[in-house]
Amino acid sequence: MRWSGRDRVLVIMAKAPRPGAVKTRLTSSLSPEAVATLYCCLLDDTLALARSLKLSDVSDVEVAIMCPASDVNELAQLAGAQLANNEASVVAQKGEGLAAGLTSVFAHFAGGHPRRVIAFNSDSPHLPRSVLEDAFETLAAHDVVVGPTHDGGYYLVGAKASHPTLFAGDGMGTSSALERLLSRARALELSVAFAAPFYDIDVADDLTRLAAELRLAPARAPRTAAWLKEWDSTAH
Repeated sequence: MRWSGRDRVLVIMAKAPRPGAVKTRLTSSLSPEAVATLYCCLLDDTLALARSLKLSDVSDVEVAIMCPASDVNELAQLAGAQLANNEASVVAQKGEGLAAGLTSVFAHFAGGHPRRVIAFNSDSPHLPRSVLEDAFETLAAHDVVVGPTHDGGYYLVGAKASHPTLFAGDGMGTSSALERLLSRARALELSVAFAAPFYDIDVADDLTRLAAELRLAPARAPRTAAWLKEWDSTAH
């Protein structure tokens, strides 16, 4: 367990971008290789979003990537520049699956010292930075903060302590993921607040929506915007 002295930690939940292993619901409309390339762009822009917190008024934010143990080396290479400059770290989760990964986040970063820790997905780099800043502020007065997605899941979850049973069980990738989380939070008598609803990138319609948004504001996620511009021109 590490203690950097920083009060806030933003942890990106990620996998190595191997074809067929990431964003598999997109492979109905894209090749596995194209999906893996897109995932690299999303992750790179997500890291840039995380780094922007360090450059803002929220200067005490520590940035990390949590991933399966088998993916550490590959993700460390992808985030090489950030690691070299001590702008991020890559941490291996304990156990398999997203639930184990989220449990690992809070055990690792908030298990020994009360800290505001937010786990954030790797496919919403277009999220306004202010939403993350507000989520950290929300944790000052609540035990848990959740950012709901429109499909019944969530794109971020934050807490100030480790609650090992908060992510227990299955259903992480289903339309009941958010309700399951809220039910367990109620059972633990934790106070919950919500960040703004948002969307992540799961299916082709999400890509179409994101491409339209980034055409108007490519600076929000420049690598993803460039990839989507090329995809949009060939897909239509």
